[in-house]
Amino acid sequence: MVHVSGIEVGQVILFALSTCVWCKKTKQLLDDLHVAYDYEYIDLLQGSDRDLAVETVRKWNNACSFPTLIIHNKCIVGYDEKEIREALKQ
Repeated sequence: MVHVSGIEVGQVILFALSTCVWCKKTKQLLDDLHVAYDYEYIDLLQGSDRDLAVETVRKWNNACSFPTLIIHNKCIVGYDEKEIREALKQ
C-alpha cells in the first residue's frame, strides 16, 4: 500500500489499476480533496502479494472490478463523485 498524506478522515483505501481512467479520476478526486488515503495498484503486484490484494478486493466487491474504494467500511465501486464526497463527510 502507498500512503498519501492529507486530512485524516478515517480509513480510506483505494484498490485500483494503473491503466484505468476511472481509477485515475478517483485518485485525483481524493488528491483534490486533500484527503489522506492508502492505495494499491493491483495490476502492478505479483505473486502472493497480488493474490492477497485480489482476495481483499473480493471481500468488498465480489466482481473484483475497479476502482474499489473503501471509506469508513463502506464500499464504493466505480467512480461516483457525489457518493465519494458524501461518504467522506461521515
